[in-house]
Amino acid sequence: QVQLVESGGGLVQPGGSLTLSCAASGSIASINDMGWHRQAPGKQRELVAIITSGGSTNYADSVKGRFTISRDNAKNTAYLQMNSLKPEDTAVYYCNAAIRLPLLHGFSGYWGQGTQVTVSS
Repeated sequence: QVQLVESGGGLVQPGGSLTLSCAASGSIASINDMGWHRQAPGKQRELVAIITSGGSTNYADSVKGRFTISRDNAKNTAYLQMNSLKPEDTAVYYCNAAIRLPLLHGFSGYWGQGTQVTVSS
């Protein structure tokens, strides 16, 4: 059984910083892309940032220059460093990953349970 567990969410003032972590555990052969998505109340889930197994990254325009995605392949963990946070960054942040199980050839998508980030004074 594969699990993705996010941590690091919370309440922060505008202009502040938070770092989210996403740890994948279980019977994992390899992990391809890892990404962070977010969903604000009344809005659709949107991609925030994605990182390939080789370290290439891509960001939503709304977070470029403020957020940094990284990963530690040895720990099967992805991170999202969020700086200069704005009230509009308030959302539930979800981690997802494309994971290949042992003895299988293809990758399947897995999601974490989400972590709340609230930016408010």
